[in-house]
Amino acid sequence: MLTAVIFDFDGIIVDTEPIHFRAFQEVLRPLGLGYSWEDYLERYIGFDDRDAFREVFRLSGRELDDSLLASLIDRKAQVFEEIVGKGVQPYPGVIELITSLSGTLPLALCSGALERDIRPILGQLGIQKVFDVIVTADDVRASKPDPESYRLALERLCAQFPEEKITADSCLAIEDTPAGIASARTAGLAVLAVTNSYPEEKLSGAVSVTDSLTSVTIATLTRLAGGVS
Repeated sequence: MLTAVIFDFDGIIVDTEPIHFRAFQEVLRPLGLGYSWEDYLERYIGFDDRDAFREVFRLSGRELDDSLLASLIDRKAQVFEEIVGKGVQPYPGVIELITSLSGTLPLALCSGALERDIRPILGQLGIQKVFDVIVTADDVRASKPDPESYRLALERLCAQFPEEKITADSCLAIEDTPAGIASARTAGLAVLAVTNSYPEEKLSGAVSVTDSLTSVTIATLTRLAGGVS
């Protein structure tokens, strides 16, 4: 039985990863800490901003105190907002899937992005009110692959819909990265993975992998709920 669906944001609803990459580089290159797109895909995708900056500084052997970290995060968010303000496009089929589920099943968004990065895009896409629960990097101490964000999303769904008897094994997560899959699986959820960011062979742990959400329906998700890879 499917009781709730939890969507990732970056790489599932919109292709913001190139935007995040550009914003990181605008902040890091003046410090001599820039990196390639290949490095971003290999090491940083799936991290929230805090852990991404921490990893860059760790690899460079440079100190990063809380004050500098906060300044870097704020500057990166400003650049991101400037780019997003010019418009973004959703992945095929995702808006149709979300709107078909809204009002039928409890929906959550579970993202490693900042809330200030997410809200404007949801507004642009006209889905700012469809998610019953939104968990962002602002809400957790550890980013994916840590399961904290999915556990919090599940906790909030249970609190908001006590009559639905929502449990981890009756929820389904929709993810696009190995880190996201690991986070959801460790929290006890089955995962539908989409090859928007990684090829299928990199998405082990998902109960099913698809190239697009265009043909996915509530019946598809119900069959996958509670499954294992």
